[in-house]
Order: sequence, then structure tokens, then C-alpha cells
Amino acid sequence: MSRRTLNLGLIVLLVLLSVTTWLVREDYTHPNVELFPDMARSIPSDSFASNVVFTDGKTLQQPVAGTIPRGWRTARYGASEADAVRAGEELKNPFEADDRREARRGAELYGAFCSHCHGGGGTGDGEVGLHGFPAPPSLLAPQAQEIPDGRLFHIITFGQKKMPPHAIQIDEADRWRIVLHIRRLQLKAQAAPAPAESVPSSPEEAQQP
Repeated sequence: MSRRTLNLGLIVLLVLLSVTTWLVREDYTHPNVELFPDMARSIPSDSFASNVVFTDGKTLQQPVAGTIPRGWRTARYGASEADAVRAGEELKNPFEADDRREARRGAELYGAFCSHCHGGGGTGDGEVGLHGFPAPPSLLAPQAQEIPDGRLFHIITFGQKKMPPHAIQIDEADRWRIVLHIRRLQLKAQAAPAPAESVPSSPEEAQQP
């Protein structure tokens, strides 16, 4: 077969394919042919409507015992004081103290979820406390620095006193990142030099109590 004959045949085939495509083109005004319509057009049931499929006649069914959502982890602790103490003893921060990347993420999360009450530096001078709501204690205080990482995580998760729980708003790993940032704020406060005593500028100022 010559090259010319081959090219002519290909041209004829292309024309036939083009005409066929045009003839069977999709008509968007009519639905396509469905070979097994029952598989795509099942009869839906409203959540609170009756249902003959189940023995109790209800559409909305309780999940099987032990079922948890995908990605969900069962809670090992409750909101009690005893569980807070146990969390402080058992839980450890999965992020290293010198992990700058996670610390930056913790700083962003702290600014979004914590600074409005605890203040940007953790001293409890956030905007919420300036408008009548009781200000939280400083996160830089000695007693706050003695709280274990696990208990800080528990406080963020379940709340404490007037602080509400934040488990719904903040992912578990992000809560640990916030703990990491709080520790860095505390270390920064420890490294800050103590304020120097002011020297009186005059004898009269020196005699003032």
C-alpha cells in the first residue's frame, strides 16, 4: 500500500469519525439512557420519617456500639480534677522544645485562640479582661510554670474555672503546639533581666517613701 493511499484512507476515516460524532452528539435537553436506573435513583428517606426497612420503623438509626467517626480518638480523660492531675503525670508533649517550626505554628494558634484573654505575652492583659470580664492569671507566674505540659493540654481541652473548653475549636496536635509556645513565653520571661532600681535624681526624691 502506497503512502498516498494510506493518507487518503486516514482522511476518509477522520471524516467518518467526525460525522459520526456529530450525529451522536449529546443532547443536553434530554437525559442519557440509563441501563440500571435503580442503582442511581434510589428512593431517599427523610431522617425523621418512618421506614419499613428497619424493624423499629425509624430511618434515623443509632450507630453500632463502639462506632467512632473517622479520625476520632477516644478520650482517656474526663474534665475532673483527678483526670487533670493524671494527664499531667502521663501526657508528654510530642513536639521537642527546640522545634522552631512547630513553635511558630503554636505562636499563630496562641494569637488566634488565647491572646484575647491571656495577652500576647501571656501576662493576662488581653482585650477581654479590659472590658469587664475577669482577667486570667499570668501564664508567666511561678505556679503556672510549674504546671506539667500534660495538665496544660488538659486545661486547653476541658477548660478550667471561667476558661471554656477548646477541644472543638483546636485540633489535638495544635493544642500541643500552643503548650509549646507557652513554654517559650515562660523561658523568655525567665531570661529577661530583672528591672534595675532607679537612682534618685535629687536629695528630695531620695527622701520620698
